[in-house]
Amino acid sequence: MSQEGVERRIGYLIKQAQQTFHRACEERLRPLGLTMSQYAVLRALADVPGAPAAELARRTFVTRQSLRDVLNGLQKAGLATVADQPSTGRARPVTLTESGRAQLDRADAIVLDIDNRMTADLAPADLRQLAALLTTCIESLAEPT
Repeated sequence: MSQEGVERRIGYLIKQAQQTFHRACEERLRPLGLTMSQYAVLRALADVPGAPAAELARRTFVTRQSLRDVLNGLQKAGLATVADQPSTGRARPVTLTESGRAQLDRADAIVLDIDNRMTADLAPADLRQLAALLTTCIESLAEPT
């Protein structure tokens, strides 16, 4: 495969943007003692309180094993709890603690600031178009072939 024109490939640009965004967030979240993976789990817990680990793994794009490691760190830091007993079936609900909610609020401000910095030079109409185009790309790949 030729590397010529790789900088114009949309998938490459999306990955480059994602990696750059991730690095910027990691750098700014570090003083809070958080990684992007931990932030993503805290955000998912706020969005879906009491979600089981399998749902959190799906929402944060990690394997169950990776999620287990992240949850262990969040529990040790007092930011999340995992129920001792399942509420239904075998899944044990995971919830944010009060400290976790406060830490998420601080982290959300950081991530939103980076997101705003990333898109600051885009006109509102361009930003809406970019969001629509990326959504179309996602939906195109999510469709069965």
